[in-house]
Order: sequence, then C-alpha cells, then structure tokens
Amino acid sequence: MRPSTGLALSALALAIAAAPSHAAAPQAITPHWMELTGLLPAPTYDPRHSQIPRRRPGHPYVPYSEPDPQNPDAVDPAPVDMAGEFLPVPDRWRIMEGLGFKHPWFDPYNQNVLKGDKPIRGEDEFLSLTLIADTIVEPRSIPTPVGPQSTTNPGSLDVLGDIDQLILAQTLIFSADYYIGNTTFKPPENEYRATLALNYNRVHTEEVRALQIDPSLGTTRDDAFLGVQELFWDHHLRDVSSRYDFDSFRIGIQPFNSDFRGFLFQDSQPGIRFFGNRDNNRWQYNIAWFRRLNKDLNSGLNDVTRRWRDDDILIANLYRQDWPKLGFTSQVTAVYNRNREDTPFFDSNGFIQRPSSLGGERPRTYDVGYVGYNGDGHFGRWNLTVSAYAAVGRQSPGTFIAGDTDIRAGFFAAEVSRDFDWIRVRGSLAYASGDDDAFDDKSTGYDAIFENPIFAGADTSYWIRQNVPLIGGGGVALAQRNGLLANLRSSKELGQSNFDNPGLRLIGIGADFDLTPQSRLSGNLNHLWFDKTEILETARNQGGIGRSIGTDVSVAYIWRPFMTQNIVLRLSGAALLPGDGFKDLYGDRHSTYYSVLGNFIFTF
Repeated sequence: MRPSTGLALSALALAIAAAPSHAAAPQAITPHWMELTGLLPAPTYDPRHSQIPRRRPGHPYVPYSEPDPQNPDAVDPAPVDMAGEFLPVPDRWRIMEGLGFKHPWFDPYNQNVLKGDKPIRGEDEFLSLTLIADTIVEPRSIPTPVGPQSTTNPGSLDVLGDIDQLILAQTLIFSADYYIGNTTFKPPENEYRATLALNYNRVHTEEVRALQIDPSLGTTRDDAFLGVQELFWDHHLRDVSSRYDFDSFRIGIQPFNSDFRGFLFQDSQPGIRFFGNRDNNRWQYNIAWFRRLNKDLNSGLNDVTRRWRDDDILIANLYRQDWPKLGFTSQVTAVYNRNREDTPFFDSNGFIQRPSSLGGERPRTYDVGYVGYNGDGHFGRWNLTVSAYAAVGRQSPGTFIAGDTDIRAGFFAAEVSRDFDWIRVRGSLAYASGDDDAFDDKSTGYDAIFENPIFAGADTSYWIRQNVPLIGGGGVALAQRNGLLANLRSSKELGQSNFDNPGLRLIGIGADFDLTPQSRLSGNLNHLWFDKTEILETARNQGGIGRSIGTDVSVAYIWRPFMTQNIVLRLSGAALLPGDGFKDLYGDRHSTYYSVLGNFIFTF
C-alpha cells in the first residue's frame, strides 16, 4: 500500500532541513511546491538587494534600479487612523480644483461657476448665465403695395410696386438662471429666471408706406427695442415617488409649447402653470393659464410697458411615453381661448391691428376651444410626427356680417421620415380648413393662437418665413411671418385669430444630409394650395381666383465649427414659383419671389 502524499512530503522536508549548509554558497531557494506544504515559510524577497534571487535562464544579471516617480507632485494620503480612507475635499464639484485643474471665469467650455457647473453659494445654490448674439441678414422679395398717397415711381398706377427688400437685425439675449437644490437626480427646489432681449433692426423697401403709415418717413425704417422674454419663479412642490416623479408650480413670463411642432401655441407669456410626471416619467401633464402681452411688431419681443391684452388662454394636456408603441409619445390637449379685445389698437408703425381692416372692420370678441391629439416618435426605422386639432366656438360679430357666427374648423399635419446612414428623407402633409361663404353664420377657416411651426423646412421655406400682404384686401396679411396658415389676420403678434380665411393644403418632400459632424445640408420642395377661395374673392371683390399658391423650393446649409451650439452659422435660400391663385392675386409680372437668409448665432 502506497504511503500518503502528506507523509512523504514531510519526510523529505525533514531530510532537507538536516542537511549541512555552506557559508560561501548563496542562500538556497525554496521550491514553490515546498511552500505549499505549509512546513516552510516562503522566502522574503526584496528587489532592492544587490543580488537577485532569480533571473531568467540565458539572460545576464541586471541590477535593480528604482524607477522615476510617475507623479512627483502627488500628495501621500493621510494615515487611515487620522482621516479614514479618503482625503477630505470641500465638495464634489471642486474635486478637479483640488487636483490642480483650474480655469478662468470666462471659459464656458470647462468647469465654470457662472455656468452652473458648481455652486456659487453653499452646496446647492447655482447660477447659470447665458449670452446670445443673433444676427440676421435677409434680402427678400415680397408683393408690396403702391402707397395710395404717393409712390417712389412717379406716374406709376400699378397696385403692385417694387418687391425687393432688405432686413438687417441684431438681437442680444441675456439670461440669468438662479436655482437651489441638489440637481443630480431630481429637479431643483426653486428656480428664478430672467431673460432680456435687445433688438435693433433696419428694413429697406422700394415703396413708401410699406413700413410706416406716414409716407414722409420714406422707405427705410430703423428701430430698437428691449423686451422681457422670461421672468418667472419655479417651485418644486413635492416628490411623489422614489424615482423623483414630481409636481411643480411656475408663475411669471415663461415659454410654453402646446405641441411638439408649435402648430397651435408656442410663445413666452405671463401665466401660472402646474406640471409634473408620474410612473417613472411615463406620464407627464400640464395645467396652465396665460394672459397675453402686446408685442413690439418690428422685433416680435414682449412689450411690458403696455397694458396686457384681454386675451386669456387655458391649457390642459397629458403625455404618455411609449404609447401605442415603444419609442412613440402620444399627447392629448384641450385649449380654451377667451378674447374680449373690443377697443381699437394701433401698432407703433401707425397701422390698425385690432380690429383687423377686413370685412366690416368691427370690434370682435370670440370664445373658441381646441381639442387635439399630437404624436412624436418612431415605429422601427420610420420617424413620425402627427398633429390634429378641432376648433369649436363662437364669435361676435362675424368678420363679414353683423351677426354672430359659429366656429367649426379643423387642422391636420404629419411628417414621416427615415434615416439612411447620414441621410434623412422625409415627406410632409398639412391641411387647414377654409371658409366657403363669407356671409353665412358659419366660420370654418382654421386659425391658431400663436403658431411657430417647425415643419416642412420651417423658416427656410419661403411661404413659412415671409409675411405676404393681401394687397387690395385691407391691412391684413395673406400669411404671417414664421407661420404656416393662410389666415388673413393683421399680425400674429398683435392681431386676433381669424376664422374666416381660405385655409391651406400642403404636400412636400425634403432631405437632410449630415455631411460632417459640423455641417448639414437640407433641401425642401413643397407645393401649396388654398383650401377654399371664396373668402379671398369677397375680400378682393374679385372673382375666379385659382387655388394653387405655388411651389416652394428651399435649401439650407448649417455649420457648427465646434460641433456644439455655441457657434452656429446658417445660410439658406428659398424661391416661390407662383401658381394660378398667387398670380390672380398679385399679377404675373414676377415669375419668382426669393428669400435669402444669413443667420449667425454665438452663445456664451
């Protein structure tokens, strides 16, 4: 019978221990298998000894040398019994400063106390300052009426004058955001924000009275204005779950968008808003009331020096993420617009804004409710945005009749797109109902409260970007600047909604090309029609107006040299090729109307 392995190893170990040693010989190396027996301790090994116990066979002996320190300025940690296992630091935001990383106060790209990267006071009070310079250079051509008193071309009897114009605008936006609270995983406890915008604009036309009602003021207008765009307090009411679902309250001049693409109401107005979420942010809600401010018409900024408008907006909406499918968000919304503006109002250029100079030109009030569904997201590789609204209400009196009219109108828009590597192709469709009888008791032309659509090329498009006046039809515009609808209102900044309008139909295609991480090229091709033309024929006292507005072609190039939003340079061009309806309204002297936009945005 074989002896056990443990006994054999023990005997061998005792024999080796009894063997005589030789003083001149180097210390013997205990084989590793002996250390495993537990009978002999492992030999100590100090690499700083002059002799190396082991070396690789076939290689000469190399004396050990201490390596150079990798971090000569490193500070040894405090003893464990004095400070624990960690070195104390003031707070978690200044860890990098403790390691020697400090940046000047004017550097926005690294840790900066003025950009909210670390507290300005205590451990949970932050300040974020933002400065934006927005420059616009915009040559354009739009139908321009000849002034009734005089014209720049003596002897001219045409209704339509020279169409070339030039806009130069510079806006400086300063924003201060002061908030309190640990914002790592939850909203701040309190937030105070103020945003001021200073605008200077210069517009040159070829016709007098195109800019100001007094023809002696000429064809060039210079104007400057300071507007208050945000001034609110946001208070975090409570957390309702361990994942920081919350309820919050906000009061003051604040931005709000009723849907994903700005079709109904996207503006910054004074109001009160309750908002929050539930179920790990799957549900989101808003309940808000706004009372509108008058705006400076030339800059579009809020004018807090004038009396507030008698125009109230009540909004309630509910969002559901990942419904009906993962990756798609659905929203239902209800909006009530109460307008009681029954006294005349003239803008700073001398033109009447309320009531609009259309039809009977009588003071008008209305109550209208909007019910809508909006969706945004993707189904697999297909991206989809959809919006639908029904407008129901009553106005007193009607635009063209002295009696009251019932408002019954609808709107639908959808945009579908798909990505192919660095290319996105998309198709757009929009419909806004029009009115087919100016003198009945129904107003079926759809109009929004304050639209700012990001759709079908947005402000790159000629039709969406430019305000087209309805020449011969009063002091109203066929379409508003940065608006999609053909709504015949005096302006969207100061005018009332108008539900006696021709409506609109649009179909378009477009594509975005991400050429590099810094640059994008976009193109759009849209064709537009009036839904109905009876209102136009009544306003112009002209029969047989066609429905085709024309074809809108646009292209835009965007360059972000640092791949951020701090510097954005955009150059775009658009052309409207008039259709039969547009030619019936403005003649066929011009085969093309153009718009060129140079936009330069610098953000600190």
